[in-house]
Amino acid sequence: MLPILGLLLFQTGISANQPGYFVPVLLGSLVAGGVGWLIASVLGFARARAFGASTRWFSFAAVCLLIYHIQFVLLGIAAVLGAQQNYFDSVLGLGAFFNVFVVLGAVCAIMGFVRLTNPR
Repeated sequence: MLPILGLLLFQTGISANQPGYFVPVLLGSLVAGGVGWLIASVLGFARARAFGASTRWFSFAAVCLLIYHIQFVLLGIAAVLGAQQNYFDSVLGLGAFFNVFVVLGAVCAIMGFVRLTNPR
């Protein structure tokens, strides 16, 4: 599986036509997701005192996913700059840690579910 993936990534001469809605949908979902996770983290931390430790863990998960969105923007900027200067080492350096904040957010969400103590 991995050798096939490597062959697909390093092929030259592959072209694709970008649909007209690609950029607006990508940027719109990125902005909407970032704003949504920002609101979720602010509301979570504001209500953590009243609702307990589980809410705080969910707030940490929201912050991790907010950082993930910021990292996505930084990776895009690094890719554009790397393509202009034909230098992709920084892109690979950022891309290697791309899903770390998703994993941390999942761990925080799991801890939030574990900390829920009052079942109805």
